[in-house]
Amino acid sequence: MSQPSAIERIACSNSIRLDGRQWLGLTLFAVALVSAAAPLWKQVEEFPYETDYRIPFDLKEDYWLYGRFTDLAVVQCDTLVVGDSVVWGVYVKRHETLSHYLNMLTGRDHAANLGLVGAHPLALAGLIEHHAGSIRNKFVVLQCNPLWMTSPEQDLQDRDKPHEIYHARLIPQFWPVIPRYGEWWRNREEISPRIGIVVEQHSNFRNWTTHLQQAYYDRTDIPAWTLEHPYDNPLKPLTHGLPPSDNTVRQIPQPWYKDKTPQDFPWLDMEKSLQWKAFQRAVGILQGRGNRVMVLVGPFNEHMMTPPSRERYQTVKGTITLWLGEMKIAHLAPSVLPTEQYGDASHPLAEGYEMLARQLWDDAGFRSALIP
Repeated sequence: MSQPSAIERIACSNSIRLDGRQWLGLTLFAVALVSAAAPLWKQVEEFPYETDYRIPFDLKEDYWLYGRFTDLAVVQCDTLVVGDSVVWGVYVKRHETLSHYLNMLTGRDHAANLGLVGAHPLALAGLIEHHAGSIRNKFVVLQCNPLWMTSPEQDLQDRDKPHEIYHARLIPQFWPVIPRYGEWWRNREEISPRIGIVVEQHSNFRNWTTHLQQAYYDRTDIPAWTLEHPYDNPLKPLTHGLPPSDNTVRQIPQPWYKDKTPQDFPWLDMEKSLQWKAFQRAVGILQGRGNRVMVLVGPFNEHMMTPPSRERYQTVKGTITLWLGEMKIAHLAPSVLPTEQYGDASHPLAEGYEMLARQLWDDAGFRSALIP
């Protein structure tokens, strides 16, 4: 056998060559790391359940954290209140939310706040499907916010008006086609990122690494963080622990008419609404997991509409309640709150949440769903 030349020896002097068994061992190690890292981190990262906890506003895209809180909530609470920022409570502190007042009425830690800011129905369905799998055989109050059906823009149908999409990593990437998100087959450069998002939706490991970026590294990837902090220990942020429950008021808690005027919302044909179809899908996912679902419709601020818009809204609300009735789904379309108890078109202020909780508590459908 001929000996390798000096040039070949130099070229391979810093290389590592693995035989088949070594490659197999390395592969098994990588699989074990990917499978075990996220579950092991749950044992390391302290996250005790806390009454009236809500996801920190700045971590609204940390879906792994949302899933962890969901896991805790299903053990501690009988009722899970699920929805967007109306459930979360952007005009109030955490002890002034709908779930808090439900707890006050029951006299115990009965309801958990599983609201997520910006979770429109297309995103909410993805959140429930991919990150809230532990919600099974529970009582779920699912809030339906008609705001997302007021216009083509809110329904993500405005193809010619590109805007930011809340929670793009939760929405369907390929089907159904969402006009604002773009027609992926026309741009091959979009295909690879969307495949990556689909993988993330189904990968606990990818969601865990995103959680580390969101919660510990200023919502940036670790290489970018090290460039911004070249002299800091990259492991030190992991010792800081999770941020506390959010108790901030994100909007000035004042009646809507202080700085807003009535709006002429056009409202959509519900048969063509992407958000309405997505909400129906979210209901189906929850029911398919054995949950008792009650839908809370609104309460939308009808004081903030022009008379023609208010008339169109009655058709939309009627379509929603008609479908819920036909599907035999418990629901409540509560009475409109006093005008001074709305911060905007859809968010109540603190006293408005208390009134809404009482309407729920007095509803026979709520009581019957609460105790099967």
